[in-house]
Amino acid sequence: MPGSRGKAPFFIIAILLFCLLAACTPASPGSGASTGIAVVAAENFYGDIFKQLGGTHVSVTSILSDPNADPHEYESNVQDALAISKATVVIENGAGYDSWMDKLLSASPNNNRVVLVASDIADHKLTDNPHVWYGIDNISTIAKAMTAALKKQDSAEAPAFDNNLQTFLQSLMPLQQKMSEIKARYAGTPVGLTEDIYLYQAIPLGLNVLTPFEFQKAIAEGNDPPADTVITANMQVNQHQVKVLIYNEQTVTPITTNLENAAKQQHIPIVPVTETMPQGKTYQQWMLDQLGVVEQALMGA
Repeated sequence: MPGSRGKAPFFIIAILLFCLLAACTPASPGSGASTGIAVVAAENFYGDIFKQLGGTHVSVTSILSDPNADPHEYESNVQDALAISKATVVIENGAGYDSWMDKLLSASPNNNRVVLVASDIADHKLTDNPHVWYGIDNISTIAKAMTAALKKQDSAEAPAFDNNLQTFLQSLMPLQQKMSEIKARYAGTPVGLTEDIYLYQAIPLGLNVLTPFEFQKAIAEGNDPPADTVITANMQVNQHQVKVLIYNEQTVTPITTNLENAAKQQHIPIVPVTETMPQGKTYQQWMLDQLGVVEQALMGA
């Protein structure tokens, strides 16, 4: 995936110098330094979950937080490096999704820092698909690992962290219930996906994804899909073989735009999804809202 690889060595040197200065400069009284366990999340949905699990005992910085930007094209900066240098808990998605995080961590080593890699923790992974946070079962497992990390850094607050974890797990039940309802009514419905991010929910929902996987994967990675898969994806829409088109509105290319326009011409319901959590929402609200739109689209189809 596109990322910060290939950047000039000057940037890495700048990060190293910045981290060194940050480590050597003491915080002055009244400087507004945050309290609690310093957590850095590569993506804002992981940051939101950490806030729910840690409550007032954590200070969370989320790096990727713009739902209008393409996360595959993100390039880290000095501010990210400073946040990492101060963090005692860090979570990244891994699996090549946010490889720039590994460079930041390497530039600011800390033996006392806990680093979580969500794609390594997830226990319901799909082949060649890093978008593990779309799997509700994965989020349950990842949240448990987050809680363990918080308890390691502040064992005195372990009971509070455990209580918050139980509250969080219970809050996922409406999501699981909604997915069960959709599956019961619409399993087998043929749908199209512009990329593979939504497979983590389309498969549990029992939807019949017709779009070639090679097409989905190429779009997700910022590459041009094989020509034959583009022809197939467009044919499936133009011949109304798919009843709903689900597209990632953060990864838009001329190919996906053409597919969207074709769906509109065929009066096929279109469901936009994002891979970065919208501002003002929790992870649960974000996922439940999208499931509601998917349900409405399937109903209309």
